[in-house]
Amino acid sequence: MKQSVILDNISSRLGIEQLNPMQQEMMSTGARDIVLLSPTGSGKTLAFTIAMLQTLGKPKGEVQAVVIAPSRELVMQIYRVVREIATGYKTVALYGGHSMTDEKNSLTPVPDIIIATPGRLLDHLNRRLLDLYNTKVLVLDEYDKALELGFHDDMRKILRVMPNLSRTILTSATRMEDRLPEFMKVKKPVVIDFLSVIAKPRERMSVVQVESPARDKVDTLIDLLHSLPNGRVIVFVNHRESATRLYEHLKKAGLPVGIYHGALEQADREKAVDLLNNGTTPILVSTDLGARGLDIEEVKSIIHYHIPLTKETWTHRNGRTARVDASGTIYVITSEADNIPEYMVFDRSYAPTGESSDPIRADKATLYFNAGRKERISRGDIAGFLMKTGGLQADEVGRIIVRDHSAIAAVPAAKVDEVLRVVAPEKIKGKRVRISKL
Repeated sequence: MKQSVILDNISSRLGIEQLNPMQQEMMSTGARDIVLLSPTGSGKTLAFTIAMLQTLGKPKGEVQAVVIAPSRELVMQIYRVVREIATGYKTVALYGGHSMTDEKNSLTPVPDIIIATPGRLLDHLNRRLLDLYNTKVLVLDEYDKALELGFHDDMRKILRVMPNLSRTILTSATRMEDRLPEFMKVKKPVVIDFLSVIAKPRERMSVVQVESPARDKVDTLIDLLHSLPNGRVIVFVNHRESATRLYEHLKKAGLPVGIYHGALEQADREKAVDLLNNGTTPILVSTDLGARGLDIEEVKSIIHYHIPLTKETWTHRNGRTARVDASGTIYVITSEADNIPEYMVFDRSYAPTGESSDPIRADKATLYFNAGRKERISRGDIAGFLMKTGGLQADEVGRIIVRDHSAIAAVPAAKVDEVLRVVAPEKIKGKRVRISKL
């Protein structure tokens, strides 16, 4: 893919006018094998996408590139970026929790680019639904995390059926492994290390201690949330049960809150992230599953309700804010029962008042449509429908996300009931679609 086309798409479809130095170096390197080391939130996905696309030839009915990521959330995040830039190429995402029938159908005609979790990709290979013999480019995103999570054997089996790679890209947000597994077939890679070059997120963070007078920190958390300015907030806990308990308490306190943990169905996890991003529930209670791989924009504050169990977890939780050039505030709620680890250094302390001049609020509400891409409904179709039929102005239509068999759209919270009343009986593109409020 031509560099000029890649840059035009980055500008027009992602709104990014200037690549950062790390992305520029990835674009200019001609190395066969690359290890990219760069902090969370620094733009790694865009960087390796540029290097991958530059290696691709014209679409020719075979899989040219494969991106493997250790979590379904990360796969979906990468897919959204690649799909916007790789115009002219068919891109598909394969991950657990997704309809196997839809995935099987998406492989005909053969895609040019596949983004997948290791287990799901191997599942398709075992079913003989894919042929990776001629694949030229392989990206192993957060390869160190994939190895930690036990995907060693899966990745070894996958690479065994990819004998014709001409470029391999490995990425990590934390470190360079002392020794790479032999099956990765990476010899003398060029290491592009921006872990220390890029302005460290810690320099853009303010770490604040909030002391709770009681061991049960719920009341302190509620006071803190009522004291913060409007914006997205993630509250991290160590256990699923704690997430559920806090979620119920915050809902009862009238706060616009969502929940995210591994016991939820994939669709519910996707919904939690979508409603956080679009302003419907700007507070998210999450386990550490939400500390990596989620595509969440402009998180103003991170709250550690529980002290993280490791330094790495502390780093990744905090990495949800102060991304790229933004700043963020980290609040740590402590009680007499907590042991404060040495890596946790506070810049100041704060006693919440329970009041804010610009409190956190749900500016948006979300409409759900039970039709999506497979029913040939697009973002443009929904936006036009909400403006023409629902009477909304263009700037009142918020984020629209279209999936295989569903879609959601953000609209002003103050108008959602009236809009729903007007649009619910109407058809979209001549189709009867059930519309409801999430």
